[in-house]
Amino acid sequence: MSRIRYTRHLPAAVTAAGLVLALAACGAGSTDAPGEAAPSASTAQLDPNADLTKQSLNITIWDGYSPEDLPEKVKSKLGFTLTRALHATNEEAMAKLTTGVDSGLDVAFVSGQYAQALNEAGLLEPIHPELIPNMANLYPEAANLSYDKGNAYSIPYTWGTTGICYRSDLVKEEPKSWKAILQPEAAYRGKITLMTTERWLALPALKLLGKSINTTSDADLAEAKELLLQAKKTMLAFDDTTFGDRLKSGEAVMVEAWDGWCPTTEKNIKFSIPTEGSDLWADTMVILKSSKNKEAAHAFINYILDPATHGWVAANILYKVPNKAAMDQVDKALIDANAPMQMTPADLLQGESIIDLGTADNAKYTKLSLELQAAPAE
Repeated sequence: MSRIRYTRHLPAAVTAAGLVLALAACGAGSTDAPGEAAPSASTAQLDPNADLTKQSLNITIWDGYSPEDLPEKVKSKLGFTLTRALHATNEEAMAKLTTGVDSGLDVAFVSGQYAQALNEAGLLEPIHPELIPNMANLYPEAANLSYDKGNAYSIPYTWGTTGICYRSDLVKEEPKSWKAILQPEAAYRGKITLMTTERWLALPALKLLGKSINTTSDADLAEAKELLLQAKKTMLAFDDTTFGDRLKSGEAVMVEAWDGWCPTTEKNIKFSIPTEGSDLWADTMVILKSSKNKEAAHAFINYILDPATHGWVAANILYKVPNKAAMDQVDKALIDANAPMQMTPADLLQGESIIDLGTADNAKYTKLSLELQAAPAE
């Protein structure tokens, strides 16, 4: 068992303006409701009896997010060649997919709101459930994700939430409110980190204020900014990647963290979801409309949803998967040692799904993050 580190999201400081423009050019940021397919030409019927050995597959996925021998296993099981390209961030993947020319990619792994943006840009093939019988392994709740109700154009790969990861031996009691890291007690000043990734930077403040994490209200964001400006004066650092190490060393005592990145296998490190609520994030698999290998793409996703294949993710990355059959096979000792993995689908659905807000409103969050990072700490 190993905990793989990778960057699912890009800090706002390096968000590519060109990406926003590319999505706008492709049509992202439309007014379609989340989960609705974007208007597009009719999709041709797929052949359930297609000879997969005459197809091949190119995918893009985060480094460390699948077994190293996945191409060999796919070749042995399904009979076609799998070529795996790696991306470090959602934005890097999106840059590959939104150039306006055929990327040559068939399947992409991206987070839910990015799948929504790709769909609204008309770039995704609808899911053909008849070609993915292993969808039956998914929890029913996996069809209730706000960015894609009914899994019309995406299949969830992992899911989780965001909370406070903390040293139980260095704080007096479990932090049950976002106030614990935004307005910390004097003893914890200079020992707290927040994330800079745009939507997750705003999340603690918006939830503490009782606002939606998908708000587009200028007034809401102004309130959140003020809270975060005050919090910055008490922080150790903004940190999207090494907060777990800071906790282990004792440099930090409380950090904002994605559940799978909270090193709860370490002694005295715990994870808490504040009472004001949090998010429900999901990473997904999508098929590009431009793919010439759509039958192979569906067969690949069906293979991923096999309990043995999907169970690798939970056992090695320590992220929950929305696959009941796979989770049922995960070593109970591993689940017992990791409190975040004990959350049920019903627990997760109490979180608010992050959705794509469109170009103009996404830019508000980028602006908020950039301004906060540029502001003086004192």
